[in-house]
Amino acid sequence: MSSDGIGSSTVVQIGIVVRNIEERARAWAEVLGLPVPEIVITDPPEKAQTQYCGQPTPARARLAFLKAGQVSIELIEPVGEPSTWKDQLDEHGESLHHIAFVIKGMKEKTAYLEAQGIPLVQRGEYTGGRYAYFDGIARLGAVLELLEND
Repeated sequence: MSSDGIGSSTVVQIGIVVRNIEERARAWAEVLGLPVPEIVITDPPEKAQTQYCGQPTPARARLAFLKAGQVSIELIEPVGEPSTWKDQLDEHGESLHHIAFVIKGMKEKTAYLEAQGIPLVQRGEYTGGRYAYFDGIARLGAVLELLEND
Protein backbone atom coordinates (compact mmCIF):
# COMPACT_ATOMS: atom_id res chain seq x y z
CA MET A 1 0.00 0.00 0.00
CA SER A 2 1.04 3.57 -0.65
CA SER A 3 2.89 5.30 2.17
CA ASP A 4 1.99 8.75 0.82
CA GLY A 5 -1.68 8.35 1.74
CA ILE A 6 -3.96 9.59 -1.00
CA GLY A 7 -1.09 11.49 -2.59
CA SER A 8 -2.49 14.97 -1.92
CA SER A 9 -3.19 17.12 1.10
CA THR A 10 -4.49 20.11 -0.88
CA VAL A 11 -8.24 20.63 -0.64
CA VAL A 12 -9.63 21.62 -4.05
CA GLN A 13 -13.35 21.46 -3.41
CA ILE A 14 -15.97 21.53 -0.69
CA GLY A 15 -19.33 20.05 -1.69
CA ILE A 16 -22.64 21.12 -0.18
CA VAL A 17 -25.97 19.41 -0.92
CA VAL A 18 -28.89 21.78 -1.44
CA ARG A 19 -32.60 21.56 -2.23
CA ASN A 20 -32.82 24.61 -4.52
CA ILE A 21 -29.60 25.24 -6.41
CA GLU A 22 -30.74 28.50 -8.05
CA GLU A 23 -31.57 30.02 -4.66
CA ARG A 24 -28.36 28.82 -2.98
CA ALA A 25 -26.13 29.78 -5.93
CA ARG A 26 -27.50 33.35 -5.79
CA ALA A 27 -27.05 33.50 -2.02
CA TRP A 28 -23.45 32.20 -2.08
CA ALA A 29 -22.55 34.54 -4.95
CA GLU A 30 -23.98 37.53 -3.10
CA VAL A 31 -22.23 36.70 0.18
CA LEU A 32 -18.87 36.09 -1.53
CA GLY A 33 -19.21 39.00 -3.96
CA LEU A 34 -18.94 36.69 -6.97
CA PRO A 35 -21.01 36.36 -10.14
CA VAL A 36 -23.88 33.89 -9.96
CA PRO A 37 -22.42 30.64 -11.33
CA GLU A 38 -23.74 28.65 -14.25
CA ILE A 39 -25.79 25.62 -13.26
CA VAL A 40 -24.95 22.39 -15.08
CA ILE A 41 -26.24 18.84 -14.84
CA THR A 42 -24.10 15.74 -14.59
CA ASP A 43 -23.87 13.45 -17.59
CA PRO A 44 -26.64 10.88 -18.16
CA PRO A 45 -26.14 7.44 -16.59
CA GLU A 46 -25.00 5.76 -19.81
CA LYS A 47 -22.10 8.24 -20.07
CA ALA A 48 -21.38 8.81 -16.35
CA GLN A 49 -21.55 5.08 -15.51
CA THR A 50 -22.53 6.11 -11.98
CA GLN A 51 -22.50 3.42 -9.33
CA TYR A 52 -23.87 3.77 -5.83
CA CYS A 53 -23.08 1.07 -3.25
CA GLY A 54 -21.67 -1.06 -6.06
CA GLN A 55 -24.81 -0.92 -8.23
CA PRO A 56 -25.61 1.19 -11.30
CA THR A 57 -27.86 4.18 -10.51
CA PRO A 58 -29.73 6.63 -12.75
CA ALA A 59 -29.05 9.42 -10.24
CA ARG A 60 -27.76 12.73 -11.54
CA ALA A 61 -27.13 16.09 -9.95
CA ARG A 62 -27.40 19.75 -10.83
CA LEU A 63 -24.13 21.50 -9.98
CA ALA A 64 -22.84 25.04 -9.49
CA PHE A 65 -19.21 25.94 -8.75
CA LEU A 66 -17.99 29.08 -6.99
CA LYS A 67 -14.22 29.71 -7.00
CA ALA A 68 -12.98 30.67 -3.53
CA GLY A 69 -9.17 30.83 -3.76
CA GLN A 70 -7.67 27.37 -4.28
CA VAL A 71 -11.02 25.83 -3.29
CA SER A 72 -14.21 25.56 -5.31
CA ILE A 73 -17.49 25.48 -3.45
CA GLU A 74 -19.62 22.92 -5.26
CA LEU A 75 -23.37 23.17 -4.75
CA ILE A 76 -25.13 19.88 -5.48
CA GLU A 77 -28.87 19.41 -6.01
CA PRO A 78 -29.67 15.69 -6.36
CA VAL A 79 -31.78 14.62 -9.36
CA GLY A 80 -33.10 11.09 -9.04
CA GLU A 81 -31.84 8.42 -6.70
CA PRO A 82 -30.31 6.48 -5.09
CA SER A 83 -27.18 8.54 -4.52
CA THR A 84 -24.90 9.68 -1.75
CA TRP A 85 -26.16 13.23 -2.43
CA LYS A 86 -29.82 12.28 -1.88
CA ASP A 87 -28.96 10.29 1.26
CA GLN A 88 -27.08 13.27 2.72
CA LEU A 89 -29.96 15.64 1.96
CA ASP A 90 -32.56 13.25 3.43
CA GLU A 91 -30.55 12.47 6.56
CA HIS A 92 -28.97 15.86 7.33
CA GLY A 93 -30.78 18.46 5.24
CA GLU A 94 -28.75 21.03 3.36
CA SER A 95 -25.25 20.40 4.61
CA LEU A 96 -21.60 19.73 3.88
CA HIS A 97 -21.33 16.64 1.69
CA HIS A 98 -17.61 16.21 0.96
CA ILE A 99 -14.07 17.50 0.89
CA ALA A 100 -12.28 16.82 -2.42
CA PHE A 101 -8.69 16.19 -3.47
CA VAL A 102 -7.19 15.74 -6.95
CA ILE A 103 -5.19 12.52 -7.19
CA LYS A 104 -3.48 10.21 -9.68
CA GLY A 105 -4.07 6.44 -9.65
CA MET A 106 -7.75 6.05 -8.71
CA LYS A 107 -7.57 2.25 -8.50
CA GLU A 108 -4.59 2.31 -6.10
CA LYS A 109 -6.03 5.15 -4.00
CA THR A 110 -9.37 3.32 -3.75
CA ALA A 111 -7.60 0.19 -2.48
CA TYR A 112 -5.59 2.30 -0.03
CA LEU A 113 -8.66 4.04 1.45
CA GLU A 114 -10.64 0.81 1.69
CA ALA A 115 -7.70 -0.77 3.56
CA GLN A 116 -7.90 2.22 5.92
CA GLY A 117 -11.56 1.40 6.66
CA ILE A 118 -12.88 4.18 4.41
CA PRO A 119 -15.13 2.41 1.89
CA LEU A 120 -16.05 3.52 -1.62
CA VAL A 121 -19.68 4.67 -1.70
CA GLN A 122 -20.23 6.17 -5.15
CA ARG A 123 -18.18 6.64 -8.29
CA GLY A 124 -18.64 7.89 -11.79
CA GLU A 125 -17.10 9.43 -14.88
CA TYR A 126 -17.18 12.99 -16.15
CA THR A 127 -15.79 14.56 -19.30
CA GLY A 128 -12.06 14.55 -18.67
CA GLY A 129 -11.89 12.25 -15.66
CA ARG A 130 -13.58 10.39 -12.85
CA TYR A 131 -14.69 10.89 -9.26
CA ALA A 132 -15.17 8.64 -6.26
CA TYR A 133 -16.77 9.30 -2.86
CA PHE A 134 -15.52 7.46 0.22
CA ASP A 135 -17.41 7.20 3.50
CA GLY A 136 -14.92 8.60 5.97
CA ILE A 137 -17.58 9.56 8.53
CA ALA A 138 -16.62 6.91 11.11
CA ARG A 139 -12.87 7.49 10.83
CA LEU A 140 -12.55 11.13 9.75
CA GLY A 141 -15.93 12.74 10.35
CA ALA A 142 -16.31 13.54 6.63
CA VAL A 143 -16.88 12.07 3.19
CA LEU A 144 -13.81 12.28 0.94
CA GLU A 145 -14.02 12.80 -2.80
CA LEU A 146 -11.13 11.87 -5.05
CA LEU A 147 -10.96 13.50 -8.47
CA GLU A 148 -8.73 12.10 -11.19
CA ASN A 149 -8.36 14.12 -14.37
CA ASP A 150 -7.07 12.59 -17.60
